[in-house]
Amino acid sequence: MNHAMILNVIARGGDVFSNVRHLVEDNHEPRQSQRELARQALAIYRTLRTAEIVEEHRVSDTLIVDGEEVESFDERVEIRLTVDLQANFALNQPLSPFAVASFDLLDKESPTYALDMISVLEATLDNPRPILSQQQFMARGEAVAAMKAEGIEYDQRMELLEEVTWPKPLEELLGAAFEMYSASQPWIGDFELNPKTVVRDLYERAMTFADFVGFYGLARSEGLVLRYLSDAYRATRQTIPDDAKTDELLDLIEWLGELVRQVDSSLIDEWEAMTNGADSATSGEPVLPPTPASVVTNARAFRVLVRNEMFRRVQLAARDDAVALGELDAAAGFDEEAWGEALDRYFAEHDSMSTAGDARGPSMIAITELPGSWQVRQIIADPAENHDWAITASVDLVESAAEGIAVVRVSGFDRLD
Repeated sequence: MNHAMILNVIARGGDVFSNVRHLVEDNHEPRQSQRELARQALAIYRTLRTAEIVEEHRVSDTLIVDGEEVESFDERVEIRLTVDLQANFALNQPLSPFAVASFDLLDKESPTYALDMISVLEATLDNPRPILSQQQFMARGEAVAAMKAEGIEYDQRMELLEEVTWPKPLEELLGAAFEMYSASQPWIGDFELNPKTVVRDLYERAMTFADFVGFYGLARSEGLVLRYLSDAYRATRQTIPDDAKTDELLDLIEWLGELVRQVDSSLIDEWEAMTNGADSATSGEPVLPPTPASVVTNARAFRVLVRNEMFRRVQLAARDDAVALGELDAAAGFDEEAWGEALDRYFAEHDSMSTAGDARGPSMIAITELPGSWQVRQIIADPAENHDWAITASVDLVESAAEGIAVVRVSGFDRLD
């Protein structure tokens, strides 16, 4: 008995309570197990009502006598969905109803709305311990360096370090909402909310899967990382209602799906086959994982890959890291020396370079799609908001398809005259 099952029964219409009772009792389970299933069904139904996904209506039958409507006194409760759910809508995690209820707390006009939606979902997923341990290790290392610079004594540093953990976006907001939600749903106390950032961290750092694994030293846990990303993608597809998906959020979802597919297409293709009801029967021949579709086929996801590659360079440029930039673009002819000279010119005019949410927004990048290649201009968010500098690059579509990543070749970082 799970949320998806109850949702499907409600969506089918009719006498929902009777239909669920048949599911619970018309089977070969022992009576004790049937009672437990009934309790589970009631608990799930209450969460759906609390999340305002379903609502009750009292209705009465109407009789027609001599052509006139006569209302009977036989009232009954009719249960309805409050929203039009997409065909594959499902609540796969115990805390998914809480996530759906929490979506309304977010402001669609916020520049971080899409990433905040991902953070709400990530808080309901199981913790990928190896990833979180490495994030915490890195966070504590940065904290130690900062405390040493401030002259904090060793004993106090060790005490303060106990409070340093992995990043937890929206922890305060979700914690307060979870406490209120738990008051009306006591069963939810059996589960724990786990704010974390894996998908969001991957996106904000503008990394590929290989970059992320290498950055956190997760070579021995690649499978776990991939499975978590796959679960997160499935949650975004099945849990977020269509009316809550903005263009930026749709871009992010497509990017995540393409990222997982390019690493291991069998995970996504297997799930989509089950979702679409594909026949899994075989003729006895060995089944091989299908070759992943070209990375350039999904234009929406590929644009995000291109935007990430460009913003990756913005992040390095903001740190004045000409060495790392040179390593990225030397093959394209824009080496460390070229980057160093360009950065010197920029910082002679501006004291800093923003990498905040607005700096990577769609308005800051222009992509011209040409046959065989794309031309890209990444506008820089300077402190004066002049937006008078940009990184220009081309994207080789043929090589991108062969490599399974966005192959970006930077040609300049110049002032816009």
